[in-house]
Amino acid sequence: MSGLEILGFTAAIATTLCWLPQALKTLRTKDTKSLSLVTQSALALGVALWLIYGIMIGDAPIIFANAVTFVIVLSILLMKLRYG
Repeated sequence: MSGLEILGFTAAIATTLCWLPQALKTLRTKDTKSLSLVTQSALALGVALWLIYGIMIGDAPIIFANAVTFVIVLSILLMKLRYG
């Protein structure tokens, strides 16, 4: 693995893990009142597009980061839709 790939994976891990506390808190409390539906929807779309882009260019750090982030952000979005 090259230094550039290590940098990419490090960035991917950092930006992906930042969503985990929000997802866990939302799962635990079912409280989504303070979350913006528009923001979560736009973020889910943006992450999905980054994932598609990563797949198209075959970039592992982009694919990894956005696949994991998409699952986390989508779960938050679905909880927002369910619990309001």
